[in-house]
Amino acid sequence: MSIRRVMPDIRSDAMEESRDFYGLLGFEEVMNLGWVTTLASPSNPTAQVTFMSQDKSAPVVPDMSVEVDDVDAVHAAMRESGAEIVHPLQDEEWGVRRFFVRDPNGKVVNVLSHQ
Repeated sequence: MSIRRVMPDIRSDAMEESRDFYGLLGFEEVMNLGWVTTLASPSNPTAQVTFMSQDKSAPVVPDMSVEVDDVDAVHAAMRESGAEIVHPLQDEEWGVRRFFVRDPNGKVVNVLSHQ
């Protein structure tokens, strides 16, 4: 299994202001679904940050996202380990398959693969 990217997810009620602030650091908007906006470095596209006012299909906003090549294998490994699955494995309408898991520090991790 390989990791494709890792990015912080920041809960925000100031989406436009956050986009503008991080734009001063060189980030550019690469996705905006209204409730979630992702910014990326144009010179290093896997360097990203996401802002979320809510999560469209999950009960919590995750603290970070980890994109992997095989989300089903990671989900099976997490279940086998006894980790707390916060949001079930499912396909989302915006083209990802994902689940949320709580880490030992209480942080919620969105684990995903693009479809």
